[in-house]
Amino acid sequence: MDNKKRPFSEKTSRAPVSQRSQSFEKIKKGSLGATIKAVIDDIELNVPMGTTILEAAKSINVNIPTLCQHDDLCLAGVCRVCVVEVEGQRTLQAACSYPITAPINVKTYSPKVRRGRRNIIQLLLRNHYGECYSCSKNNNCELQALAKEYGIRTYTFGHIEESRYEQDDSSYSVERDMDKCVLCRRCVRTCIDLQEVGVLEAVERGAETKIATYLNKPLDDVICINCGQCINRCPTGALKAKNSTEEVWTAIDDPTKHVIIQTAPSPRVAIGEEFGLAPGKSMTKQLNTALKRMGFDKVFDTNFTADLTIMEEGTELLLKLKDALVNKKKVALPQFTSCSPGWVKYVEHFYPDKLEHVSTAKSPQQMFGAIVKTWYAKREGIDPANIVSVSLMPCSAKKFECERPEMDDSGFKDVDFALTTRELAGMIKECGMDLPNLPKAEFDDPLGTGTGAALIFGSTGGVMEAAIRTVYEIVTGEEVPFNKLRITPVRGTEGIREAALPIKKAKSDWKFLEGATLKVMVGHGTANAKKIMDMLCRGELSDYHFIEIMACPGGCIGGGGQPIPTSPEIREARANAIYKEEEGLPYRKSHENPTVNMIYKEFLKEGPCGHLSHKLLHTKYTPRGKWIGKKKVAK
Repeated sequence: MDNKKRPFSEKTSRAPVSQRSQSFEKIKKGSLGATIKAVIDDIELNVPMGTTILEAAKSINVNIPTLCQHDDLCLAGVCRVCVVEVEGQRTLQAACSYPITAPINVKTYSPKVRRGRRNIIQLLLRNHYGECYSCSKNNNCELQALAKEYGIRTYTFGHIEESRYEQDDSSYSVERDMDKCVLCRRCVRTCIDLQEVGVLEAVERGAETKIATYLNKPLDDVICINCGQCINRCPTGALKAKNSTEEVWTAIDDPTKHVIIQTAPSPRVAIGEEFGLAPGKSMTKQLNTALKRMGFDKVFDTNFTADLTIMEEGTELLLKLKDALVNKKKVALPQFTSCSPGWVKYVEHFYPDKLEHVSTAKSPQQMFGAIVKTWYAKREGIDPANIVSVSLMPCSAKKFECERPEMDDSGFKDVDFALTTRELAGMIKECGMDLPNLPKAEFDDPLGTGTGAALIFGSTGGVMEAAIRTVYEIVTGEEVPFNKLRITPVRGTEGIREAALPIKKAKSDWKFLEGATLKVMVGHGTANAKKIMDMLCRGELSDYHFIEIMACPGGCIGGGGQPIPTSPEIREARANAIYKEEEGLPYRKSHENPTVNMIYKEFLKEGPCGHLSHKLLHTKYTPRGKWIGKKKVAK
């Protein structure tokens, strides 16, 4: 992969040297010895020096099975499932970590190779305990698929019959079942390399090796940020998101409950993959039909509160700038976005002294819950105690977020249950519905209107683009000077991006900004967040004003609750679908959302960042630090 596209931070990695990203530098075309002749299964090809056997085989559509290898992660070479026969080599070699540096002749499916792979899979199955029928990864398990592919019918090396580990279900978001772990270390590399959190590690040696947390503490006692990226890369069912579907079914079946669901844009553009569609097919309106048929009383659009978030967060930024430039007050700038709960918990753990930089605006999920159990409940004449508020989110960290004790400003738990894309797909299948072939339906009133600006929240850079569209127009009275509102400098997949926007003229209320240049930055994945936060600590961001961070690679479209598998290409396809859908919407700027404007007129009458909106739509954070164990949270 092009290093610029790698979602993790290369230069500041805290990972041990042995676990940092490993890659072979390919010789440029035209250089001496630039390409080397390789023969794979009697097919001749020339490859750049340093190309691995696995990459060379892929280029000619020769499939070599893998397990520990993942396109998002560094090389590991620990599972050996990808072994091949290299002429002149006494033993089989791992194709994923064998660089081609001299002419080579490779056999990928010789009798020796097939026998070797079958033995390796048998050894993995020997220590894999659990019932496939009840496993969350049934029919999507890479080990199960390999066993089928290699015709495993019996356990040649035996099979353990009893559980060896206690399941860890302490977290609101992630559950661990180490009986199903095959020690591929994808979770370790994800947590250390991709996210630079470092909760998981391989401990002990040889046959005693296992994946563990610090001192084998439960997940809710360590510095896990609940992002769920480890789940998305686990090849078996050793890691999974906590499942809330039974609680939601119970609520739907209870006639005394008024059950509403809000759906975020990222699940809508990914859920089709669970039904066999290629990545990048939006199922928004088919999903509305499915949810209504399942029994939800109302189906609403999270984009409504994404627009509300822009109004609150954008106003918060402008007020900070006014305090700094006009009132000469000391304020924490740059301001960071706050809608990614994994990112918020990352700051709470790793940079607790910088929490004042994080916007106090709640995420769209939590704002929605607060509005539903106050304004909506009163408008519809429903006792908020009888409202069950459900959200469809791309993110396992949303499950933790809605359980935060401070998220009850409505007088009730703002959001009762957060479902991941995978969970809801399972519920739809349980009803026997074929999602892609359902008729289309609109969202319900009154909370079913969202703008294009809100829709692109799902992709990295989307929150920043939405904020710029609104803040620039509020300050100048004019649209942003970008063709079709496409603010391209903040779009893309590079880990960190930035943009500068001159404000040549300003309206009277914001005259102090005339002549200034708005500087913004965007980062995705907490490895890149670390890089940005280290810049903040070194005082290198003093001339920046607003920074967007999403905890997951690619933003919400790559969230820990999204369909498995994930890869850079899949995330790019989902993002492209969101941008395509966005340009067809009637409203494309958050401040143009008619329902948002109605809410400010009828309910939050003091406007954005007013007293009531601050009570319901803003929050506070807990400086957790790297505390191991329970920590008293802010209230």
